[in-house]
Amino acid sequence: MSTSNASPPLLPTSGLAWLAALVTVAIWSSFIVITRASSGHALLPLDIMWARTVGAAMILLPWGWWLVRQARARGEHKPSYLGLSPLSTRLTVRLGLPGGFLFGLLVYSGFAIAPAAHASVLLPGSLPLWTSLLAVWWLGDRLTPGRWLSLACILAGDVLVGGASLLQAFRGEGVWRGDVLFMMGSICWSAYGVLTRKYAVSAVDATIAVVTFSFSLFIPGYVLLVLMGVLPTHLLQAPWQELLFQTIFQGWISVVISGITFMYMIRCFGPVRSTMITAVVPGLSALGAVAFLGEPLQWNLMLGLVMVTLGIVMGVRAPKALSSTAPRPGGGQP
Repeated sequence: MSTSNASPPLLPTSGLAWLAALVTVAIWSSFIVITRASSGHALLPLDIMWARTVGAAMILLPWGWWLVRQARARGEHKPSYLGLSPLSTRLTVRLGLPGGFLFGLLVYSGFAIAPAAHASVLLPGSLPLWTSLLAVWWLGDRLTPGRWLSLACILAGDVLVGGASLLQAFRGEGVWRGDVLFMMGSICWSAYGVLTRKYAVSAVDATIAVVTFSFSLFIPGYVLLVLMGVLPTHLLQAPWQELLFQTIFQGWISVVISGITFMYMIRCFGPVRSTMITAVVPGLSALGAVAFLGEPLQWNLMLGLVMVTLGIVMGVRAPKALSSTAPRPGGGQP
């Protein structure tokens, strides 16, 4: 596995790459609406994360075990995390901590506090901002003036949404805490995307590594805290249909399918352009929150949504950022 500072060459943009983008956008948009609708009702936020982790593990842990065994049968004795991740322990932790464990904890907790429309702007809408900044730091990218302008629009949209929630805190409202969690979740996912590009990790290997790490860390901790009576849960009272639905949607669809399609986008388009291709996600999910959840589309949220979408579109149309291949001090490690 390469650990150089030079970004790996992009794969040719093909119809399969654009199909991956379409699937990713559709799943991300529905993820926001469905998770907000489910959170705190039949299942608590961390119960949904349990369903997400277990559901994804049902597919990806056997897959990872098979890949490791196949590699060893070919005489490739590569390091592996628990014999289940096709990546080394060090790289599995680096990808799994932000891309799986922390992302899940932050985002699912945020959905219990803040509306889905806020998540639409602050979660996928902020990805180009954080991804661009991390790509400058970790990959040596140099952003064009057009890209900087697009990021300024995204930041202005985030401030319109999150800033208004922060002002409401003085009136005793706690929505701002959910907004902060969404922003932190967006940073974690951006870090994951940039790191997969930095280390030239394949879509399948990255997704398996993230789920393997999350399963090994979250599930034992979750079970222990529940048995100790520290962590409340609705798992035993929830209808089996709800558990089955969340396992399939959160685990199989949101993690396995969209995880692989998003990572394939990263390999084809690069991390910055990939997140900017998702320009329609904030708008689609915000409209879905209004239509299906009855959430109000307030003026600051609407204006913030416009600013974020405008910034993403401008970023897509801006000239491509330059990537530096010169080594940085410290071996280029983030």
